[in-house]
Amino acid sequence: MRLFVAVLPPPAAVAELRTVVDELRNLPGADKLRWTEPAGWHFTLAFLGDVRDEARPRLEERLRRAAHRTPPFELALYRSGRFGQRALWAGVRGEVATLRRLAERAYAAGSKAGLALEDTHRFVPHLTLARSGEGRHQTHPPLVDLLPYAAELDGFAGEPWTADRLSLVRSHLPTSGIPGERPRYEEVGHWPLEGKG
Repeated sequence: MRLFVAVLPPPAAVAELRTVVDELRNLPGADKLRWTEPAGWHFTLAFLGDVRDEARPRLEERLRRAAHRTPPFELALYRSGRFGQRALWAGVRGEVATLRRLAERAYAAGSKAGLALEDTHRFVPHLTLARSGEGRHQTHPPLVDLLPYAAELDGFAGEPWTADRLSLVRSHLPTSGIPGERPRYEEVGHWPLEGKG
């Protein structure tokens, strides 16, 4: 199954951001963007790819250890950013160094569990809100300029919340072939953050 490790924002933080994103969806050209579903908003710490069932126990034990070593920490959804004209995202502030450390531990957990992980770029904590064009390897120009959307979100500052668990999430990719169908995410495991700091 296709898995990734994540920190999931709590419902109150999701609702707060959703109010702002709903306003963005009324801007000109917003109907040409592929908006992500609030129910699936997350901070990806490590993308694991397709994981065989027999590798799950080793992986889950390594993730449990990573969570056990990491204390709960405070975050707040904050401002926005873009990956060029491909993706619009919300950022985060607070104990970002701890979030980065947890991402390193999640990646190490996957490696030590024997998964062949791709060497990833520097971790940029973000929550993807919308995509433009045909994806990462698009050959066509983006459909919508994301700069005005990022500018609208630039003043956003959400209320602080405590990240207190590490989640293993399954990604169900679209299979119907229906244009606009979105991936669906399912939390298949989680571990409390229990470190002492």
